[in-house]
Amino acid sequence: MLTLLAFAMVATFMTLIMSGRVSALVALILTPVVFGLLAGHGSDLGPMMLDGVKALAPTGVMLAFAILYFGLMTDAGLFDPLVAAIVRAVGGDPVRIVVGSAVLALVVSMDGDGSTTYLICCAAMLPLYRRMGLNPLILACLLMLACGVTNITPWGGPTARAASALQLDAADIFVPMIPSMLAGMAFILLVAWILGRSERKRLGALSSTGQLRAPDDEALVRDLVDDNDRTERPKLILVNLALTLGLLAALILGVLPLPVLFMIATAIALVVNYPSLAAQKARIAAHAPNILPVIALIFAAGIFTGILNGTGMTQAMAGSVTGLIPPVLGPYLAPITALLSMPFTFFISNDAFYFGILPILTEAAATYGISPVEMARASLTGQAVHLLSPLVPSTYLLVGLVRVELAQHQRFTLAWAVALSLVLLTAGILTGIIPLTG
Repeated sequence: MLTLLAFAMVATFMTLIMSGRVSALVALILTPVVFGLLAGHGSDLGPMMLDGVKALAPTGVMLAFAILYFGLMTDAGLFDPLVAAIVRAVGGDPVRIVVGSAVLALVVSMDGDGSTTYLICCAAMLPLYRRMGLNPLILACLLMLACGVTNITPWGGPTARAASALQLDAADIFVPMIPSMLAGMAFILLVAWILGRSERKRLGALSSTGQLRAPDDEALVRDLVDDNDRTERPKLILVNLALTLGLLAALILGVLPLPVLFMIATAIALVVNYPSLAAQKARIAAHAPNILPVIALIFAAGIFTGILNGTGMTQAMAGSVTGLIPPVLGPYLAPITALLSMPFTFFISNDAFYFGILPILTEAAATYGISPVEMARASLTGQAVHLLSPLVPSTYLLVGLVRVELAQHQRFTLAWAVALSLVLLTAGILTGIIPLTG
């Protein structure tokens, strides 16, 4: 009964947000409450929801101050030279702009943090997309696909979880996957080229002559970097650059927890660039509309995950799916795990999948001669789909930055994300790091 309720809850939730009948905020809060009541829970739902909110509170704080920090850096003009360099490199050609977005995303996302990638890349590329009339869903798609590949790095999260759950060395999992990651990066560039060509045709069709009307590079640069001239601090660009590089270095080295680092960096940025109290209030107020929707959705997601875990629905779904795998498919458990990782990491958290489901599948695979490290690699190939999950906090940051609805982003990106996961799996099988059969 609990298993049926769990799957019904997930199906109802996805139907509500994909159909656009209610907002993601409403669906994240009301759907689990209703199904929690149907599961026989009452007042004990409160502590479950609070536990979920507490678990995501640090992420919410981090994103709030990360959005504010990078917003301040944009206001101060830190990214203007980068935008100008990109504009001069790609010109007004949609294909080069979109492919350039993919290249930038692949480079920036190597730090393993999706939120930082989204903030930096959107600050650099989104003004160009808007000026040229390009579809912002393309930018969101490419940024998420890039993170779906680089998220496999040991400092990205999933690899560390898989290594911990199976008691493996993260390097043994990651290093052999580098060829698969390169194949995934090549696929992302191909997707960018395809989407760029479609945008070139669309924009050409909108003009009276059938030709693109693109301003010259210098005019485009002026349009993009002069919008915030009243808040720019050109004399402080080196100071802001040093502060940002120091912040990114501290993030990678783990000097302090991420929320604390962004809080400190934001406070310094405010004092350095806008020392007056009135200016600080104005900058905070200017970015509040971008921060509030993201934070509200993150705490709403905490209620969803709190009830999902607290009622035992996560465990019920895991047990039912693993129990449905017949013995005849045992030798194929590595690719089966790769395929299961896509829906599982979409509907439940990475922690629940890697610590709850992967060990069960790995234990079963051992009887067919499939090693734990091979199972770990297979489990990582579905990360591109995982990042589309409404339970991933950084997803709300991305859709908020590009100003699209979550359902729009999911519909546009899902097929490409599944294809990328299959490319990673296929490359892993071809290179021998993921066995097709035991």
